[in-house]
Order: sequence, then structure tokens, then C-alpha cells
Amino acid sequence: MRFSVQLPVDRVDEGPEFVSAEAIGEMARAIERAGFDACFVTEHPFPPDGWLRRGGHHALDPFVALSIVAAATRTLRLHTNILVLAYRNPFMAAKGISSLDVASDGRVIVGVGAGYLQGEFRALGAEFDGRNDRFDEALVAMKAAWTGESVELSSGTWQVEGNTMRPPPIQRPHPPIWIGGNSPRAIRRAVDHAQGWSPFPLPRAATRHTRTLAIESIDDLKAGIERMERIAEQCGRSAPLDVNFVPFGLGMNASAIPEHDPLREQFAELESIGVTWLSIGLPAPSRSGYLEALAEFSETFIVPGR
Repeated sequence: MRFSVQLPVDRVDEGPEFVSAEAIGEMARAIERAGFDACFVTEHPFPPDGWLRRGGHHALDPFVALSIVAAATRTLRLHTNILVLAYRNPFMAAKGISSLDVASDGRVIVGVGAGYLQGEFRALGAEFDGRNDRFDEALVAMKAAWTGESVELSSGTWQVEGNTMRPPPIQRPHPPIWIGGNSPRAIRRAVDHAQGWSPFPLPRAATRHTRTLAIESIDDLKAGIERMERIAEQCGRSAPLDVNFVPFGLGMNASAIPEHDPLREQFAELESIGVTWLSIGLPAPSRSGYLEALAEFSETFIVPGR
């Protein structure tokens, strides 16, 4: 099992405590020393006020935050969890990802999703209803751009009649792509276009807002993994797919690390059904509190297994 841990750059109202270059660098170095495989950041460029009042959050630009992490570390993977491709032109997204991969010597993991905040789509001038089709188009377009060769492609919103993007990413043919979302379409997209699937716990009451399926138990997740495996077999896909899951009780901005023995048992059960990565949130009452939580988690769950 490998671990990606949240970098708390959503704490923008606390300024230098969490979102200064000094703070990000210190936290990133501590994450790397603690033995985590990756750190992740989310994104919300311009979220609606109503969503923020209901518990939503801000975040630093993911490329800015992860560039600071890249400069402060040597081996830590840089994980976007998630980047909303339908917000942006796919070639601008590809350029940012490729640039980060080159600058970090090939450490990027591209977690991407369709997005669900209608008010944010409107504010950014992005069409909401067609986001899934644009998402699929973007995955094809980015891979074409990452070849470093001349590209000819077209869609309803952009036309490429012989354009080239350099430098290509260090990781070839491109950084690993993990598809976020719990829906059958997200699973199919992972099989068709990606190297991993990133489902997450979601109560049924929240599905109306997030526009994806509930995952309320390990059995729910197991059913999704089995569906993914069936689709891969039907398509003749032999390449393995990572499954990156958020453990129950350790979502973004977790208030505490759950009791160790039950959590250890959950990790073992998740691994047994095919989960290969865990994306976890840790308590961050302050920067020093976050560093203490990193050390506790590492000493309990990472170091003993290595």
C-alpha cells in the first residue's frame, strides 16, 4: 500500500501558517522524511459563496503549490487530487502538467475529475452540461500534445491544425492519470484512458450535490472495483490499474487520526480488495500540529511496514 497525504493549502485564511512558500516547503520536506509516497492538493479557482457557507473550501492554485513542493523535495510524488479538466483548455492543462513533470524530474500524478460545482463552471465561462464529453476529449488531446510531435485535432471549441508542445513530460508516454469519481462513467473512463481510478467515500445524502454514486462501505467499493475489472477484461485491457481511495475516517481535514487498530484493519481489508494507494487527510490545527500528525501516522502505519 502506498500513501498520498493532503497538503493543507486549502487553509488560505491562515496565511503564512499554511500557504506561504516557507510553510509549504517545511511541510513538504516533513512529508518526504516521514516516508509518504506523494502529497496531494485539490483545486477550486472561484467557488460559489453558497457552497463555501455549506462547508466548501478554497485552495491555492495546484500548479503553484506543487511547484514549491517540487523545489523543496527530491523523491515525493506530486499529486493533483483533483484537477478539473472541464474548467480549462486541455492544451493549457497539458502544458502546466508537462512543465511540472519536467521541473520535478518526473514526479507528477495527474488526478483529474469532471467537476460538479455549477456555480464555479458559470463563473469560469465553462459549459456545465457538456463537461463529461469535454473531459474525454481533453484526455485524448493532452496525450497527443505530450508526444512532443505535431498535432492535428479538432473539437467543438478548439481547432489544432499542426501545433507542437515542448518540452514533453519526463514520464513517458505521460504522467500517470487517475480518474476521480464513483460513477460507472468514471470507471469506464479510467479503463479507457487512464492508469488509475480514484473513488472516494460518499454518503447517499450527498450524491445530489456531487453528481456521483455513493460509496458508504468497503462492499460498495469492492463492487466498483469488480465492475472496473469486468470492463477491463471485456476491452482486452491487460495493463494494471491503480485504485486510489480515501479511507473512511481520514478524508480531507480530518479532525483526528482514528484508533490505530481499526484503521490498520481497514487498510488491510482495502488492500485485499485491490486498493493500491490511499489518499489521506490528517489533523492540522496548526502547522506544528500537522507535522506531529505526519510523524504519528508515519511511525504507526508507514515505517513498520517498510
